[in-house]
Amino acid sequence: MNESLANRTARVICALLTFTAVFSATAWAEQTDAGAIARLMEIIASEHRTPRYAVRDKYRHPLETLAFFEIRPNMTVVEIWPGGGWYTEILAPFLKVDGKIYAAHRNRDTTDAGIQRYIKRYDDKLAARPEIYGEVVVTELSRNKSAIAPPGSADIVLTFRNVHNWMKYGFEAIIFEAMFEVLKPGGILGVVEHRADPEEFPDPQALNGYVHEEQVMQMAEAAGFKFVARSEVNANPRDARNHPKGVWTLPPTLRLKDKDREKYLAIGESDRMTLKFVKPKP
Repeated sequence: MNESLANRTARVICALLTFTAVFSATAWAEQTDAGAIARLMEIIASEHRTPRYAVRDKYRHPLETLAFFEIRPNMTVVEIWPGGGWYTEILAPFLKVDGKIYAAHRNRDTTDAGIQRYIKRYDDKLAARPEIYGEVVVTELSRNKSAIAPPGSADIVLTFRNVHNWMKYGFEAIIFEAMFEVLKPGGILGVVEHRADPEEFPDPQALNGYVHEEQVMQMAEAAGFKFVARSEVNANPRDARNHPKGVWTLPPTLRLKDKDREKYLAIGESDRMTLKFVKPKP
């Protein structure tokens, strides 16, 4: 017999209330209506999600991650560089009725054909399901474009596995400043990023895709953020972080194609930091 949504919701709330680690989800569960938690769970399990995205939940833990970042359905949320829309598929319907979502995608005037394809695929996704994505406000974020939402309007800014891209081209400070500018005082910055081996020397360009936690902390604090907490919800101890093609050796990219494919599938997706910062109140 399938477990009812009500029972499943109660079970998850109980788990959140009793969960202990580096962070506690107790405050989120206590402050978030049970119906909203049920709605988030329902969206994560919904058939509208791209099947090849949904199978990655076991690596990305969307419910636990969004709980850690304290998301609620009446918030204004900015998603940074949403790529193909993995998290947009969850965030857009969750925020559609009472909240607002801005998707700060990459710059539309780029000459990079790959980026243009990413942008078009994202636009096509939103246009194909206006009943789900019709309220998403798409903006641009790049070295030269930082007006991603009205200043001081966002409750949360979220970025998933993007910091290494900014570091590669040396404009990470610009992005962190833009994220700081758009948040309300007291607003949250949530960062998920491939985590480098702390024993290895930090690469200022993160060319293998892995970033040191201390590097992210320094970037955020330089922009004015205050560190709040870290979670190990997206950790993967099987990831030795010493792969021939960097993080892209692992799924979902599998850059070596069939070479050692089973080995890298067994490792799974990368070891990831999950960090929460706040924009201090005056």
